[in-house]
Amino acid sequence: MAASSAPAPSSQHRSRGSLGPVCLCLLLLLSACVPITGTSPGTNPGTKARLTRRALEFGRRFGVELLQSLLQKEHELDLEGSYHIPLLGTLTYTVPRIHIQELHVNDSSLDFAEDVGLRLTVQGARIRLSAEWGARLGAVQDSGSLELHVQDLAMVAVLGLGADADGRPALWSAGCDARGTHLRLQFHRGHSWLYNLLAPPLQGTLQQELNKQLCIKLRKGVFKLEDALKQMRVSTQVDAFVAIDHSLLGPPAITAEHGDIAIKGEFFRVHKSQQRPSLVLPVSLPVSLLVPLPVPLPVAHEPMLLVAVTDSVANSAAFAYFTAGALRRNISSAMLLRRFPVQLKTKSFGIFTPQLQERFPDQPMELQVWARRQPLFSCHPDAVHGALFGSAEAFVLLPNGTRVPAFLLDIDANVTGKPIITGNRLGATMSLKGLRVTQVTSHVGPVEVQRLETLLSLGLRLFGVPRANKWLQARVPLPTPYGLRLLNPRLSLHEGFTLITTDLQHEP
Repeated sequence: MAASSAPAPSSQHRSRGSLGPVCLCLLLLLSACVPITGTSPGTNPGTKARLTRRALEFGRRFGVELLQSLLQKEHELDLEGSYHIPLLGTLTYTVPRIHIQELHVNDSSLDFAEDVGLRLTVQGARIRLSAEWGARLGAVQDSGSLELHVQDLAMVAVLGLGADADGRPALWSAGCDARGTHLRLQFHRGHSWLYNLLAPPLQGTLQQELNKQLCIKLRKGVFKLEDALKQMRVSTQVDAFVAIDHSLLGPPAITAEHGDIAIKGEFFRVHKSQQRPSLVLPVSLPVSLLVPLPVPLPVAHEPMLLVAVTDSVANSAAFAYFTAGALRRNISSAMLLRRFPVQLKTKSFGIFTPQLQERFPDQPMELQVWARRQPLFSCHPDAVHGALFGSAEAFVLLPNGTRVPAFLLDIDANVTGKPIITGNRLGATMSLKGLRVTQVTSHVGPVEVQRLETLLSLGLRLFGVPRANKWLQARVPLPTPYGLRLLNPRLSLHEGFTLITTDLQHEP
């Protein structure tokens, strides 16, 4: 900016304003292998996410585009002030609003600030502003418009990231420095020729004020965002039975290369407190999780986001649904395929217990099926392994509407499955590895459980499992806010957790 020999005006101004159970099958399978350090003692994260430097670069580009779109509108400024000009008197002015005509951020970077949060660096930015103004110099009133060009604008802002006592994200302004090295002011209309003569000495003062205001406005924006985060819910109800606790277990662990976030990821009964089931052993993530990646990738293809979900998430969901009584269902004959080898009729079950057909010839039946114990799931590199512990009581439906108990069986199954990810949807495939049927009680004589077990296992493999796999395929859409979608996601199974690696794409 060119120097001027005009007397420097003294300034005094002020600024106001601112620049169900049906989903459980898939959920358990996905969670067991599938939405920070410093966790409290004895607490292991159910979900752990890592943002890489590539994610920051994506966020920087996305943020600059969003910032430019948001700023291309009129802003209330309500700026008032006064300047004493030797020989002429006191000039008072008002600038009620301002419009950002252009904003060019050609050189900017977003980096991790180790142990703090994020650091935004801007170099060589250019801004062109326009505004309406009103002024009084002595008894003369005037009005018009002005243009303000700022070039070589540089800013360094540090944003601190943390977590409050309730597990909500917290942030604060940890530092800011802004400097505009070239500013040009031009007045239009009114007595613009006079004000343009006074522009050179005004420009220095305005440049200092702009540098100060940039950081002030940034801090105000951070305060607003911080207040909004304080209202953020740390749990989400999934259905009428359970909700999930997605609170943070501690502040993010920020290094120069990445940021890690630990999330509780525990399901619990709605309106009920629960104790962690003693039979579920929380699986802690190894300290070196994600470093190096389980599947070595070239540095050029480092994913933006990595998410690891432990099998403790699935087991907490199983426990919540089990204690809520949601794992219970009545099965009628109309719900079975006609080709299924065992039909819900006394004639069909008479093969396994002849007294049933003798006492109730050719009568319909009904099954009450429930989980007598919490299902258990564990993730391994080959597949998700699940143990299901069920009971089934058979009833005969008499013509007068009476339900007569016939027998009670325990039916336990071992299953395996693999989650799959296609685009922005999650799915799974499953298979039956073993089935065991045990008679508990019977009112119609002994039940040939081995024969029943063989036919039931065959029917499930031929009809039940394929039907379930068709239903599970690409079943659940992934929540991706702000027009984001996963780009080339990959899913891999590991001991105790599943890892999803993906890039991100913005679709306006």
